[in-house]
Amino acid sequence: MGSYLRPQRLEEAVGALADGGYTVLAGGTDFYPARVGRAIDDQVLDITALDELRGIAELGDRYRIGALTTWSDVIAAPLPPMFDGLKLAAREVGGVQIQNAGTLCGNLCNASPAADGVPPLLTLAAEVELSSQAGSRCLPLADFILGNRRTARRPDELVTALYLPKPAGAACSDFVKLGARKYLVISIVMVASLLEHDDAGRITTARLAVGSCAATAHRLSALEEALLGKPLDSGLPSVVTAAHLSPLSPIDDVRGSAEYRMEAAAQLVRRSLERLARQSQTGAAV
Repeated sequence: MGSYLRPQRLEEAVGALADGGYTVLAGGTDFYPARVGRAIDDQVLDITALDELRGIAELGDRYRIGALTTWSDVIAAPLPPMFDGLKLAAREVGGVQIQNAGTLCGNLCNASPAADGVPPLLTLAAEVELSSQAGSRCLPLADFILGNRRTARRPDELVTALYLPKPAGAACSDFVKLGARKYLVISIVMVASLLEHDDAGRITTARLAVGSCAATAHRLSALEEALLGKPLDSGLPSVVTAAHLSPLSPIDDVRGSAEYRMEAAAQLVRRSLERLARQSQTGAAV
């Protein structure tokens, strides 16, 4: 027989988790579909009353995104261009009803290889805050997601926020997704990119991540290094080589073959860089 607890304060929530056995419920957009056709027998810890976990805040040299912040919150928030890629990804998460209920942190905790939020948050150098009765700790997102449906969260911990460092200079970002149709689709390949540049228009920081091409999304570190010092112009796509995609290990499934995914990833990386170059020249998001 299941049980249900809806704490009003964070201290209550982490106190309950200390006893173990609870399934955390935030937006519920993954929780309920996974239990269609059977009685819910989980011990449910519903955290939706913890208003302190909502919202996006600017804190000195970084931003904080609370664990109950929804995709619609991200879309509606007035945020700088470093968030453009995350906003584009937010619009790809299901339909509007899912965007209104689903949370960024819930998407990360679900740890699907096709999670739309992971690649853009990797390019934003996101850190995940985990809280327990013993205190809080932060992990880089790449260390938090361990594999398909696996994370570094302990049973006594609750993900409470994401922290994103501010860029040192001007930054632009993008997100591109390939699916079998336009909306309500699990991705075949997705690419997120973020570039920082100096006053001369040369790239000072590059972060690119590909999702749906391995058990977890991967940064393309060799390509990031190759882009440093390059002018942010239409020549960027030509920098990309097959060797830059070596961290990827796509599989064959009903949505596409491994070979197709690898080729699509290369094309989407080039397309994203082209979009960012065009954006820098026009001054408008693509």
